[in-house]
Amino acid sequence: MLNWALLKLLDPFSDDIVKKMFTEDFPDNPYVMVTASQKLTPKAIVEAMLRAESGKVLKLPYGSPVVLSPWNKILLSPKQLFQLPTPSTSNVDSATIIGPNAKKPLKLDIPIMITGMSYGGSLSLKMKMALAKGAAMVGTSTNTGESAVTHEVRDNAKYLIGQYNRGGLQTSPELLGQLDAIEVQLGQGAWGGAVESTMESENIGTHLRKIWHIKDGQDCTIYSRMPGVTSTQDIIDLVNNLKEQYDVPVGIKIAGTDYIEYELEVIAKTNADYIVVDGSEGGTAVAPPTLEDNVGLPTLHSLVRTINWLEENNERDRFSVIAAGGLTTPGHFLKAIALGADAVYIGSIAVFAAIQCEAIKTLPEAPPTQLSLYIGKYTDRLNVDKAARNLANFLKSCLEEMKLAVQAVGKYSIKELSKEDLVTVDKELAEFMGIRYAVKPRREHVLS
Repeated sequence: MLNWALLKLLDPFSDDIVKKMFTEDFPDNPYVMVTASQKLTPKAIVEAMLRAESGKVLKLPYGSPVVLSPWNKILLSPKQLFQLPTPSTSNVDSATIIGPNAKKPLKLDIPIMITGMSYGGSLSLKMKMALAKGAAMVGTSTNTGESAVTHEVRDNAKYLIGQYNRGGLQTSPELLGQLDAIEVQLGQGAWGGAVESTMESENIGTHLRKIWHIKDGQDCTIYSRMPGVTSTQDIIDLVNNLKEQYDVPVGIKIAGTDYIEYELEVIAKTNADYIVVDGSEGGTAVAPPTLEDNVGLPTLHSLVRTINWLEENNERDRFSVIAAGGLTTPGHFLKAIALGADAVYIGSIAVFAAIQCEAIKTLPEAPPTQLSLYIGKYTDRLNVDKAARNLANFLKSCLEEMKLAVQAVGKYSIKELSKEDLVTVDKELAEFMGIRYAVKPRREHVLS
């Protein structure tokens, strides 16, 4: 009866729409919004309306929809007869080490790490706690992002990486001494590198203000340069000073860019233990769409060029490499590792995995972002234990599928994957990446 009544109410309305669409010229035809969307794209129209409303810089969570890394054109090559598959996935090792040359290397059970997403500038405290707890369940690390250590996150994390950031929020020996690795954050893929970003005082709560050591009414700014740094040599000295003071691995995070070889030349002058290369497809909580969509270098290209430069300059053994930016599936993770990464960072997909069915607490009234972002309206509704378990399950699922792929390739460790295990049907991609072009037959193997 209810369906019948609704149909009766909607019938006159739909009749009017259909008649208008099929009889009126386009300027007064509702279908013109369809053609406009096809030409301008719905995203551009919505952004235009939001800009017209506020006159301010937009803040787009989760990163750009522009994905230029052709991961789907790369495949792993299994072996079946001339070389047998690995007997069992239980024989496949998933451990990795970040900064093996450091006095206290970061030893992880899996090569998937939670990337830097800050408490305050990005996520709520509850979500940070959930990510830390979920990562700990599977023996991997989480990251403070451009914030500071909180006891809530430190207590839930097994391994905590902290960013020595451009806001100066985590530079004291007290905070740095609590970390399992120190990451000097000099750029971010979703921000197109390093630009300033200010969080207005009215959006900074009491707890966060205490953590950041800022006064009431004071804004908090992440600067384009590290405070006190005025030259490239200052960056080198900063990293080397941290290495002298702390036994844990010290890394440098940069955004992928066409100048990446120049950036690596500078990094090679430091005593850093690891490099995070963050492609333009990376996510964030608040970056402007212009930077997300139009600035930087895709993740795959950034990673390949990084590994190539390190190998060509005999620097590969000095640095662990972490690939970041838009990596979301076990396939992405495997291919990044085969291309030379020691581990991968994940962010947005980890948040979505953690939310899982928690999302019903906001939908359809509000998007799930309101559960996880610091400025979210429903952050109090997030169940930390459930979110942590969801994340742990996601990571376990990814790992088991990765082990199956490694078994098919005939390897005994995820870190044994290399370019030799990859193939593509794209000739230009094969030449760029230095992997097999599938059109050409293999001729090097001779049966014994």
